[in-house]
Parts: sequence; C-alpha cells; structure tokens
Amino acid sequence: MPGTPTRERKSSPQVAERVRPLTRGQVADRLQELGDLYAETSGGDPWAWNEARVAFLHHLAADARRPGFSLLIAETTALTGYAYGFPTGGAGPWWAGFDGHVRGSLLRRAASGRLFVVSGIVVPPRVRREYRDHVWNLARRLQRRLLADHGAALGVALVDVRDDRTVETMRSWGWRYAGDDTLQAVPSGPFRVLVLAPES
Repeated sequence: MPGTPTRERKSSPQVAERVRPLTRGQVADRLQELGDLYAETSGGDPWAWNEARVAFLHHLAADARRPGFSLLIAETTALTGYAYGFPTGGAGPWWAGFDGHVRGSLLRRAASGRLFVVSGIVVPPRVRREYRDHVWNLARRLQRRLLADHGAALGVALVDVRDDRTVETMRSWGWRYAGDDTLQAVPSGPFRVLVLAPES
C-alpha cells in the first residue's frame, strides 16, 4: 500500500506466513527439516551448527512422545518457524528435579491440568529483533496459538539461568518470571521459570 514503510511490510509475518499444526506422523517425516531450521537460526560455525542440530533433534523426539504434544509450523513456500510443547499437571516426569525451583503457586495452577509447557520457539533472527511487542510478531502468534489450541490457563518455560539473551527475548514476547516480575523471582537453581498468559 502507498505510504507503508517497506520495513514494516517485510517484517510482518501476518502477511505471508500461515500457521498450522503438524500431526505426530508429519513431525516425524519433517524432523530433518525442523532440525535444519533450528541450526540455521542458532548461528555459529559448521561444527557448532551440527552439534546443536543433533542435540535439538534428540530433545524434540523425546518431547514428541509426551501425551498431548503439539507442534505448530509457520510457512510460506518453505518452513519459516515453529513452536512446540505439551500440557502438564502438577506431577510427573517433567517436574522431576525442577520442583525445588518452581513456586508452589505455579504447581497449584498445574494441578488444574491447564498448564502448557512451551518447550521451544524457533524463529528467524529478525523475528527476535524486530517488532517484538507487536501482536503479529511470528513468535507471539505461535505461542498464543499453542496456548489457545489447548485451552491453557498459563504457559510455562524453563530457560537456562545463564542464558540472558533468551530470557530477554522471551520477556519482550510477553513472558514474565513465575511468581512476580522482579529479578528476585529468578531461582538459585539451574533454570529460570517463565510464565505466559494466553492473551499475551
């Protein structure tokens, strides 16, 4: 449209990318493609690229076996991004080893069965840098759709406590520390626990 900045048109995934779920069978069929996009968006040299890809595919395959697992892709003529996760209650293997780092209020919310673990959001670097607070930002669209598709009351993610870059990016997409929104909410353990309201 006349007068619309090129940067705005280029950066808006609402225009060209459609978001849709994959079945478990489709996830298995496209594992290599999913791994390639993860590695490409992670950066690093070829050695780091391959190492990251192998580790990622191992974790993705494990998550795909969980009950209720869901993976959404964004695509044009090619895969451009995806997000995935699974619902969880207040007990079970996902919490093993983490319960000491998760506040009791979050565990009580999980007991209702409407807590959804967002295991990963894989998007191009430009989505992590540009228009992060806009509703049409691709990462925001993917995470919102994941929670909506599962009727989740809250999304939750665990991020390595040393990974400040990922925490900063996710907070720009609407994620907050569990319990409150202060640095004091960061646990002393290996993970930062972030939560996301469905409307974010």
